[in-house]
Amino acid sequence: MIEGLKGKLKLIGAAAALALAGCAAQPAAETAGSAAAGTPRPAMWKVSDADTTMYLFGTIHLLPEGRTWRTAAFDTALASADELVLEIGDVGDPAAMAQSMMKMGLSSTALRPLRERVPEAKRAALDAIIKESGIPAAALDRFETWAAGLSLLGVTFQRLGLNPEFGVEKTIGAAWKDSGKPTIGLETAEEQFGFFDGMPETEQRVFLEGVLDSPEEAKKQFSEMLDAWSRGDEAAIARTFEDEQNMTPALREVLLTRRNARWAEWMDARMKRPGTVFVAVGAGHLAGKDSVQDFLKKKGHRAKRVQ
Repeated sequence: MIEGLKGKLKLIGAAAALALAGCAAQPAAETAGSAAAGTPRPAMWKVSDADTTMYLFGTIHLLPEGRTWRTAAFDTALASADELVLEIGDVGDPAAMAQSMMKMGLSSTALRPLRERVPEAKRAALDAIIKESGIPAAALDRFETWAAGLSLLGVTFQRLGLNPEFGVEKTIGAAWKDSGKPTIGLETAEEQFGFFDGMPETEQRVFLEGVLDSPEEAKKQFSEMLDAWSRGDEAAIARTFEDEQNMTPALREVLLTRRNARWAEWMDARMKRPGTVFVAVGAGHLAGKDSVQDFLKKKGHRAKRVQ
């Protein structure tokens, strides 16, 4: 996401969309980053040819209540579109999605207790977040490491005052349904859970450890991230993933590179048909090396910054 973020938030920034379908909304806590300096202008680009226009808008999947980010340029672009494209087209019933995640994440074989899957220095933080979550430790012990990590993300969201009800996709989708125009998903919730499920255990543990960083530092870093996203700081968004220590090459490949390449393939094919399309995906997918824009450029599509 944004320069200066370390550990948990950068990794969670890549994984938040994957968690949304399986995490129930948490009541808002103290709001982090409730106001940005100046007028908010999150980054937006346009790719066009003779008969097709595609807008690319970088999102944040969860936001604190009261955060303003819409602009006249955004509203005009969205209103002009014939199709809305999101990472997940329709998450459906959150309870059903949570059940799907738990079914996929429940191990069929005996696992080491979750405490033994993190370094000793992280165990106190793990105990604290488990207690705060209200999930019995014995239940988490039965989950694969990735599923335990996603289950505990709800605590992180609550600590930061975040709620998917105020996220960009939720805001866009709610109004879009009334338009009667189609919504397209680049992935399904089950596919996104599968990305985690297919990771080696070592990478799953890196993800879990990222969930356990200091809540005080996380709140400070998230506020900085949110303000930079509001400014549309493309360079800082790119640097976040380039500098991320917890984003190992394997995690980067699973959560970013492969997905960006697939999305660019879809967009390239869509550019061959006429119409106007509005694509809203996580901001980290649209900036830097191996971003969606990078893959589109290799296919001959150049994006123009319009906000």
